[in-house]
Amino acid sequence: MRYMATYDFMETMRNTNQWLGATASAMASYPTMAMIPNPALQWMAAWGQVTERTFQRMVVKPDWGIHNFTCEDGKDHLVNVNTLVERPFGDLIHFEVSGRKPMKRKVLLVAPMSGHYATLLRSTVKSLIADCEVYITDWHNARDIPVSEGKFDVEDYTLYLVDFMKHLGADTHLVAVCQPAPLTLAATAYLAEEDPEAQPRSLTLIGGPIDTEAAATEVTDFGHRVTMEQLKETMIQRVGFKYPGVGRMVYPGLLQLQSFMSMNAERHSKAFSDQILRVTRGEASDHDSHNRFYDEYLAVMDMTAEFYLTTVERIFKNNEIAKNQFVVNGRTVDIGKITTVAIKTVEGAKDDITAPGQCVAALDLCTGLPDSKKASHVEPGAGHYGIFAGKSWRNNIRPLVLDFIDANAAAPKQKAARKPANTNSAA
Repeated sequence: MRYMATYDFMETMRNTNQWLGATASAMASYPTMAMIPNPALQWMAAWGQVTERTFQRMVVKPDWGIHNFTCEDGKDHLVNVNTLVERPFGDLIHFEVSGRKPMKRKVLLVAPMSGHYATLLRSTVKSLIADCEVYITDWHNARDIPVSEGKFDVEDYTLYLVDFMKHLGADTHLVAVCQPAPLTLAATAYLAEEDPEAQPRSLTLIGGPIDTEAAATEVTDFGHRVTMEQLKETMIQRVGFKYPGVGRMVYPGLLQLQSFMSMNAERHSKAFSDQILRVTRGEASDHDSHNRFYDEYLAVMDMTAEFYLTTVERIFKNNEIAKNQFVVNGRTVDIGKITTVAIKTVEGAKDDITAPGQCVAALDLCTGLPDSKKASHVEPGAGHYGIFAGKSWRNNIRPLVLDFIDANAAAPKQKAARKPANTNSAA
């Protein structure tokens, strides 16, 4: 119960700060206050407005906000977000463009389960809808999942991906972003033995920790520095009485957010101070750059305790994927069994979360795959976020990924002519 009390205390503190912001904004904006020409009141109202919005976003799942798309016919077509496979811990969803013929490219974006919702890839989805049928894994907030639904760890995550791939069929191209890259690689290898005909055509791994010992970062150092018992005692709590998942052991989103913010505390502090001044001067808007970024960044979700702990222990500490010792459902998954799925890795030269070298290690693990089906790319000057959602993704990486998909669109048994896999000389 002490963990449940801690969880409720964090939610109480968040709720209190939201209320304080709303109160300050209401009081300072009261009409009679205009009789007092004091700049401090304007600042107080601005502080309240920014504070209320900040703490409110922490418990809100962002909307996809993709309502329509202009097709080649020059008309706006509605975009419907359809759930194809519904599961307790995550769904498979499809962005269907109404009135448009199905696109030849079928892309499954594997979204990370690392504290943020799948909507973190909103801009990635938008950039691909023009040329692809886009599907994505939409993971659920653990606090909303009843204890009766059971556990969810890295093996369950992998098996979810296996089921999603089977549902979509072999003409699918996977794009895994960050955290799920090693598990997506494992799921593909699992299929190579269990159901080879269901394997995807290609797999693009973007900034994923395949071999965490290949290059050190603050994330990998943390994983090696702390013990599993320390993590259990300091990071894991029980969901409080407010949510359907009451009693479930989780790594709380609010605790994760605290860790995210502390990594760049000075930059975040300045961003909020500047935003308060902009609101005071009347220069801010509901959809300005600050709000667009932080509305998504602050929206965090709880992860099941078993998923968080097994990720740290098996992916970071034991490095099971890189050692080809990952076990799923009692069976060791051999990455070398992948022989037909083309694999491309993408890394950012300035990625401080998954440093260059960690992701490209996947190619060496695929001993059964010919070099003609392997490709890599290192994007100069790009950080972690930029390689899947920023200018680097839009201008450089996205075209390369689409070329790679086209080059490997034919079924493995067909000997259709295809362009060579693109490689970056910096790789």
